[in-house]
Amino acid sequence: MKFKILLLSVFVTIGLQSQSKQSMNLKEAIHIALEQSDMSKIADVKVTTAENEMQVAKNLLYPDAKITGQYAYLTNANIDSKLNDNSSSSGSNSSPNINQLMFGQASVSMPLFTGFKLKNTVQASENNYKAATLNAETKKEEIALSVTQSFINLYKANQTILLIQESLKSAKQRVKDFTSMEQNGIIARNDLLKAQIQESNIEVGLEDAKKTANILNYRLAMMLKLPENTVIDIQSDDLGKLELVNDNISIERSDLEALDYQYKAAENQIKVAKGNYYPTIGLSGGYVALDLKNALSVTNAMNIGVGVSYDIGSIFKNKSNVKVAKSKAKELEYAIDVQNDAVKVEVENARQEYQLAVKKYTVFTRSEEQSIENYRIVQDKYNNGLADTNDLLEADVDQLQAKLNVTYAKANITEKYYAWLKATGLLINTLEK
Repeated sequence: MKFKILLLSVFVTIGLQSQSKQSMNLKEAIHIALEQSDMSKIADVKVTTAENEMQVAKNLLYPDAKITGQYAYLTNANIDSKLNDNSSSSGSNSSPNINQLMFGQASVSMPLFTGFKLKNTVQASENNYKAATLNAETKKEEIALSVTQSFINLYKANQTILLIQESLKSAKQRVKDFTSMEQNGIIARNDLLKAQIQESNIEVGLEDAKKTANILNYRLAMMLKLPENTVIDIQSDDLGKLELVNDNISIERSDLEALDYQYKAAENQIKVAKGNYYPTIGLSGGYVALDLKNALSVTNAMNIGVGVSYDIGSIFKNKSNVKVAKSKAKELEYAIDVQNDAVKVEVENARQEYQLAVKKYTVFTRSEEQSIENYRIVQDKYNNGLADTNDLLEADVDQLQAKLNVTYAKANITEKYYAWLKATGLLINTLEK
């Protein structure tokens, strides 16, 4: 028996040691998420990818330079050269032994005119890079709001546990009192059973609240890339503060700006497609060296020239490409209009939700005071035989619910305010001040 107790204490000690506790407030949680979360890193990588794609496009403006070399061993090569043909010479008819070939070439080419395709390709990549940067900002605003909601939900769950534990303590004391009263014949056994049933219900509610808090704690720890066994100690000093919502504030939504740059990139793609109607002109130059052993040697063979090409078929075929590019631009134009309207609705809804949260907090605070006073009155009546057990237990439940409502309403004020900041595109900027 002693061994079992010792073993159990060891397991409990190990379990407690394996858990790490980390205190943080809401702003600290958001900062950690923006630095460590996978979603934030994905957003940053997308920006880096767009930046590299932009550099690839810019590289098209630079000259292409190539160096090639070749060596070949020849067997039984028959060489018939007309360069120094001297039919009247009396030399020998034997041919030289030619058994190897060396060839080297260096070439440089540079586009001079491509129908403005390169210029517009570069501009399109720059606009796409700016759009990716703004989309990353939008994603981080969403991450910040998601962390806010998870943080506040965990706060609510923890506060629920505390309030239920307090209620359970009162319920246990009531059962203890009722048990003594029932044994002395002061109350009926049925009243005792009602109190015991309420105690059991509160115990079940407490276990359910603990399970919810554990899940929310685990989820938030994963969002913040903390160890799985981290217990987050919520610091709630910055929750429930009333903030001023300015109806005349300018909306600075990064997603709207990103759509504008995507539309500019689509316009650039239209010009790129139209560039196929023009000829291309390029400048080229090079150097060639050749050595055919015992037969021919070429050095200092430098060349420079201008090349022109024109795809006549593009006059007819390229119309479809231009139409596709224009359709994509038109689609983005409509998407911008749709998103503008959606943002206006989101901002107005967020403003209304915040104002409602403030009003609810005021009402629930008053309701809490009323429920506490109601429970006091009902308890006095019960003690004087003017109220029954049902009235007492119901008043106790109403009191607990009123306290929960106030706790939730207080946290909702901050959540709805942050949602309004996100709707206006000012959430992260506000947190950084």
